Amino acid sequence: MAGSQSPTNAADRPRLTEAQKKENHIRSEQKRREAIREGFDRLASIVPGMEGQGRSEAVVLDATVKYLREQIVERNRIIADAQARGVDTSGWELSDQTLQACEAQLKRVKEEEQQGNGMPAKD
Repeated sequence: MAGSQSPTNAADRPRLTEAQKKENHIRSEQKRREAIREGFDRLASIVPGMEGQGRSEAVVLDATVKYLREQIVERNRIIADAQARGVDTSGWELSDQTLQACEAQLKRVKEEEQQGNGMPAKD
């Protein structure tokens, strides 16, 4: 019934105190942080070489991006090999733009790693 008043109506509920609002905010923020930590733990368990590497979120993200880009490049190589063998791969390809962006980023990451090691970049 649209006209009836419900005891759960916002106007009927007592207002929260500032302390209660603060406590709710703290709990929400803790929950959000825990969800982020669990996500990074899952990523670290999936990405090769990240198991047991500590809790640096930046390191986990960097390794994840690098790994995914390597996987896309490898996928492209597999498709090229299949095509060379006469396999129909028309439903397998990613866009050229996506592949080029991944390859360019992977090249930049490798160059940055080599520069960090004091080695000249290789093409």
